[in-house]
Amino acid sequence: MTVNQVKRAFKYRFYPTDAQAAELARTFGCVRKVYNLALAARTEAFTRQERVNYNQTSAMLTAWKKTEELAFLNDVSSVPLQQCLRHLQLAFTHFFGKRAKYPRFKSKKKSRRSAEYTTSAFRFRDGKLTLAKMAQPLDIVWSRPLPTGATPSTVTVSQDAAGRWFVSLLCDDPSITPLPAADTAVGIDLGLDHLLTLSTGEKIANPRPERRDRARLALAQRRLAKKAKGDGANRSKARRKAARIHARIADRRRDHLHKLTTRLVRENQTLVIEDLTVRNMVKNRRLARAISDAAWSEFRSMLEYKAAWYGREVIAVDRWFPSSKLCSACGTLQDRMPLNVRTWTCDCGTTHDRDVNAAQNLLAAGLAVTACGAGVRPQRRTPGGQSATKQEASRREPRSPRL
Repeated sequence: MTVNQVKRAFKYRFYPTDAQAAELARTFGCVRKVYNLALAARTEAFTRQERVNYNQTSAMLTAWKKTEELAFLNDVSSVPLQQCLRHLQLAFTHFFGKRAKYPRFKSKKKSRRSAEYTTSAFRFRDGKLTLAKMAQPLDIVWSRPLPTGATPSTVTVSQDAAGRWFVSLLCDDPSITPLPAADTAVGIDLGLDHLLTLSTGEKIANPRPERRDRARLALAQRRLAKKAKGDGANRSKARRKAARIHARIADRRRDHLHKLTTRLVRENQTLVIEDLTVRNMVKNRRLARAISDAAWSEFRSMLEYKAAWYGREVIAVDRWFPSSKLCSACGTLQDRMPLNVRTWTCDCGTTHDRDVNAAQNLLAAGLAVTACGAGVRPQRRTPGGQSATKQEASRREPRSPRL
């Protein structure tokens, strides 16, 4: 792989035969079993203040396969089982690095059903993918071509709650190269009435993908709630119907965000957003559904990795920066700005659209960071006329607030 090439996953839907579906279902079950056994062993060692690494759990797996109780682990490919141990090792690495919570056990009904195959466990020839322990290639719907000459290094097979089967092929994508440098920058204010408001004044409507199917989803969930709990066919059918609606909503939302983030990254060299704590914001019971439907976190994630692909820069401004209360024309800082105030007039006579003004202030703060380094905010003035910085200096020693 050259320096400029990027690893990219290409996800496709496929339709397995009955034999392939049964084999994959066994593999999913074995992956979940091995993961839980290894997590239990590592947790027990953790309580004794001991560390168990990947090599030790791999040796445990070999011993488990030799027991009569777990002999069924030999019936599936060994590669997905080894890969799940690597995933567990990565989860503990993030935990000890304080980047994630302690790993949790996989649930048969709630956890994602997936298995990862490396190059030794699959064959990819002439556009046909054959997994280990399978005689026939998968019937994949090639909705888009793989990069010319690309060979997958990892294949991940998964099944979602709606019963759909997907295969994800990780390979080098030489088409992803930095775009020509541009002199454009944009501030982005996230909202609910409008999903995005740009510093240019453009407002992008919020498609509200969940609202379109809300009545249909509510009906499907009521019917599911009335089914007796268990493994009955009627409950499974009702569960899949509700899951299909959820999947349609998620697909619609993801498609819109992909198109939007790709456009923003292609048009702008610098993109400035606000560092929102969505996890805390969804605790507002009145706005939780709308905030979750807007998928602000997913938008930011897409924006950041696409900017890294194409040589763009994303700047996140501190969440406490008063972008809505600050006049972008004269720097006056208003005392209060309730959410129901959508337009306001500053003492300098400038009338602001709340969201456009916020986006322009975010852009100014982001450009200040680029020019002067982190911790720089634009000068702002209070309604009394004195700059906020001077007021702070009269009370205490000034310090630069972080961005």
